[in-house]
This record gives sequence, C-alpha cells and structure tokens, in this order.
Amino acid sequence: MITDFETNFLWLADSLPKKSPNFYKRLEKLLIENKVEFNLLPGTKDIWAVDYMPIQICKDKLIQFIYHPDYLQSKKWQKTISDTDAICKSINVKPNKSEIIVDGGNVIRTSDKVIMCEKVIMENPHYKRKELITMLELLFEVDKIIFIPTYPKDEFGHADGVIRLIDSQTVLINKSSHKDSKQEIEFGKLLRSILRRENLNFHEFAFYPFNNKSDLQANGIYINYLHMKEIIFVPVYGMKEDKSAIKTIEELFTGSRIESIDCNEIANEGGVLNCISWNILQ
Repeated sequence: MITDFETNFLWLADSLPKKSPNFYKRLEKLLIENKVEFNLLPGTKDIWAVDYMPIQICKDKLIQFIYHPDYLQSKKWQKTISDTDAICKSINVKPNKSEIIVDGGNVIRTSDKVIMCEKVIMENPHYKRKELITMLELLFEVDKIIFIPTYPKDEFGHADGVIRLIDSQTVLINKSSHKDSKQEIEFGKLLRSILRRENLNFHEFAFYPFNNKSDLQANGIYINYLHMKEIIFVPVYGMKEDKSAIKTIEELFTGSRIESIDCNEIANEGGVLNCISWNILQ
C-alpha cells in the first residue's frame, strides 16, 4: 500500500482558497518555496479532501469507498457532500469502486497494515464484522487492520486525529494530560493496551485542545500533520506546545524537511493538515 512518505503530489479542494483564504495563501507560499507539486480539485463542496477522495493502493490502483458520513446527514450538511465521481472524472482518475462506507481520514496506513477507528464497523452494519475486516484487508492489500477506539469527543470517528504510523512497527499518539476527563483517560489506557497487544512501539506527541470552545475545533491537535516525500508540514497554533511538536517531528524524521504553518483558521472548522490533503504518488 502507498504510504504518506512515498507521495509526491498534493491535491487540495478548490473550496479551500475560498473558505480559508488567509490560510491558503500561507500554505501555497510554503508549497511553492519547497517545490511541492500541487493542484486544486475542481467542483468540491468542502475542504476536507482526504475524506471523500479515493485511497491509493499502488501507483495505478485506487479504491473509491462510499462517502456517506453520519455526521453529514442533516439537510444543512448534505449539501456539503462533494460529487467524488465528477471530481475524479475531471482529473482523469478512474478508481475501483467499493460499496463499503469509509472516510479517508479514518485510514492510517503503512505498507503492510492499516489502523482505523472502530466507527467503521458501526457505519457498515450490513456486513458482519469478520466479513468487513476480510474485505477491507483485501481492498487495502495489507496483512492486517488494527482497530482502535474512537476518541470520546470525536463525532467524526477519524483515526488521523489520534494516531499516525512512523513505520510498520512504530506509531505516534497524542500525549495524555492531567486535563483529560475520566472518559479520555480510559480511552488512553485502552489505546495503549491495543498497541502493546499488537507489538507496536509508540511515542507520545504534543496535544492541547483544552482551550477550544467547542469539541468540533481541532486547535491544539498536532498529530494531523501532512507527510509527503522528503517533507512534513506541522500545524502550529501560537501555543507553547508548538515547539514540542516540531522538536518531536525533527527527532523522529531526521531525513525529512520540516515546515510549520499556523492552522488556527482551518482548525476552527474541525480539521487540520491531513484532513485537507489528498496526497498521492504520481
């Protein structure tokens, strides 16, 4: 399976410069300075491109899952669901189709395994659990799918706000805090227990969403960075934790260029860098 650090081309939603113009100008400048090839997906209705665009399995194979999130089913939000078929056609991408409901933000991948939040099981009640797991393993072409609990305050059920794979044996997870609720403490214990059971090493990463006025906001979530070939873009928020996040990434990814970018504008809307990115290998 194609990993983030193999990708060399970035697609962003054409709605991003319209809805978050100041952020987009900063990002565009960084991409150009770092010679990252990118373009805009035409006809998008929201900025969270990773969720509705296909999952890349190998250079010439992509899987388009059903994008039908439960959090967008009210009349207010249904109009924000992009027509992925039309977008793919306009950029000459022909993915294989699956009838399984999956958001791309819930797919954390390395070459031989995928990590997903359990919410994908609830989103596909028409499949038996074992059947669904087998189908996903075949589609992703991986040896194993590891399921983790959904973060208590995350209505989206996306793993990319909780965990990232550094390599096939090592992950990055959000750091526990004395500000965590009882529910969050139990979540953290369960997550670490699962990782130990799967023989995965883990590093703790800066995490400070505690000043947010709403659970929807993603300000203070650093793990939702953008990782591409030879470069990592780290979100920062003007917090003291910014330095810790950058230092950890520099220590763990010594061969990569590290760039930071203020992400408060998009984080206020519920997501950060991985959320807005459809990065692929061309």
